[in-house]
Amino acid sequence: MIFIYNDYGGTHTTSLAAAYHLNKLPTNRQLTTEEILAVDYFNKLNRSDMGKLIFHGLDENGNPVYTLGRGSSKVVIPALENLSLILQDKYQNAEPIVFSNTSPTVPLIMTIGGFLSRGLKLGFVGDPLLVAGSKQCCANIRELVLHTKQTAAARSGTESVIVIENQNYSA
Repeated sequence: MIFIYNDYGGTHTTSLAAAYHLNKLPTNRQLTTEEILAVDYFNKLNRSDMGKLIFHGLDENGNPVYTLGRGSSKVVIPALENLSLILQDKYQNAEPIVFSNTSPTVPLIMTIGGFLSRGLKLGFVGDPLLVAGSKQCCANIRELVLHTKQTAAARSGTESVIVIENQNYSA
C-alpha cells in the first residue's frame, strides 16, 4: 500500500500527517512548538516543490508514505488516480494507492501563516501563526491519519486506488 497525503502546499498539514502516520509524533497530547518545527519538511517546501511526491519513510507495515502539494488545481488527484490505474493495469501491480486530503484540517490561522511565511517570505510573522494553527489542528490530523489507515485497510481488497476527501475533519 502507498499512502499520499495531499493539500495545497504540501508542507504543513501533510508533513504533520506523514509524521503521525510514521509514529514520529506523540499522539496523547498537543504538540509543542519544538516538535512541530522539527517535523520533516514542515514549512520548508517552496512553490517549485508543488506537484512533487515527497517521500517521508516507511510505516510499521513497510508501506511508503509520501506527501504532495497539489496547488489550487482540482485535477491533480483525479489525474494521478487515472495514471495509477493505468500503470497498475499495464504492469499487473495490485499495490493499493491511497490519496488522503488533509486540506479540511487547515484552520484559517494556518492559511494566513503559510501565506505570510512561504508566499511573502515573512517568516517572523507567519511562522508563529503556523505553529498556533498546527497546535489547533493536530488532534484533527491525528484522527484523519487514523481514519486514513482504517479506510485503506478496509478497502484495500476491493479497490486499487482509494481517494479519501476527509470532509469530516474541518478545522
